[in-house]
Amino acid sequence: MPDQTTPNPFEGFPPPAPAAPLRVVVADDNPVVRAGLTALLSGRADITVVAEAADGRAAWEAAQQHRPDVVLLDVRMPGVDGLSALPYLVRIAPVMMLTYSNESEIVQEALRLGAGGYLVHGEFTADELVTAVRDIKEGRAHFTPTAAGALVARVRQDQPPTGAIAHDHPFPTPPEPATSANHLSRLQPRVGQSSSGWTGGGRLAAVDRSRFQLSAREAEIMDLIATGMTNQQIAATCFISEKTVKNHINRIFAKLHSTSRSEAAAKWLGTAPGSTRGLG
Repeated sequence: MPDQTTPNPFEGFPPPAPAAPLRVVVADDNPVVRAGLTALLSGRADITVVAEAADGRAAWEAAQQHRPDVVLLDVRMPGVDGLSALPYLVRIAPVMMLTYSNESEIVQEALRLGAGGYLVHGEFTADELVTAVRDIKEGRAHFTPTAAGALVARVRQDQPPTGAIAHDHPFPTPPEPATSANHLSRLQPRVGQSSSGWTGGGRLAAVDRSRFQLSAREAEIMDLIATGMTNQQIAATCFISEKTVKNHINRIFAKLHSTSRSEAAAKWLGTAPGSTRGLG
C-alpha cells in the first residue's frame, strides 16, 4: 500500500529565525524605579532594556544611539523633564508615559505632545505593563484608569459650548460637557429617558431610547461609543475587561439592529433617518 503521508513542503529548509527582542529605553530619575523596571522587562524573553536614563536629555541621547522600539518616560525629572523631551522622542520611537504624575492637565498635555499611552504607578500589574509595552509598539494605546478619566474629560471639554444652534450647523448643540470622569455615572441617561435628537429638517425632536431596551450598563457604554471612544478606552473608563466591553457591544448592536458603531451611534443620538419615527 503506498505511503499516504503528506510530504513536508519545508523539509530541508532552516527553521525561521526567532523574532528580535523588543528594545526598550527606560527613563526615570529614581534609580530604584529604573532598576525595578529594567529587571522586570529584561526577565521576559521577547523584551530587552537597551538603556536607562535619569532625565529627558539622557533619554533622547539614548534613543538617538540605540533606536529603541519603545521608550518608557517619567514626567517629573531634573534638568530636562519628560514633557519637554517628549516631542523629540516620539520622532524616534513610540513613547509611553510611566509615572506617578496623575494630574489631568499633565495627562492631557502628554497625549497632545504625542505620547502613545499613559500608565500611572500603582494602577497596573507587572503583566499589564509588559502587555502595554508590547502593544504600544504595534500602535495600540494603553491607559490606566486615572489617565483614561483625563482623556474622557478632554473629549467632553472639546465639545462646542451649549447655546443656540447656528442655522448653517448640520447638528444640534451637544449637552453640557463633563469636567471629570467621576461624573460619568451621574451623566448617563436613565433607561427609558427621552433625549434630544436631530430630525434632519432643522428641527429638534425627542428620541425615545426606551424602545432600545438597553440595560443601565449598556446605555453607559453606548454613550461612550457615541463619543468615539475605543473598546480599550471604554474598558478603562468602566473598569471592566475589553472582552466584557465586546460582549456588551454585541448585545447593543442586536438591540439597535445595527452592524457598525457609526450606525448604532446615529440611532442612539437620533441622527439616523427615521430615528424619531412613531413618536407622534
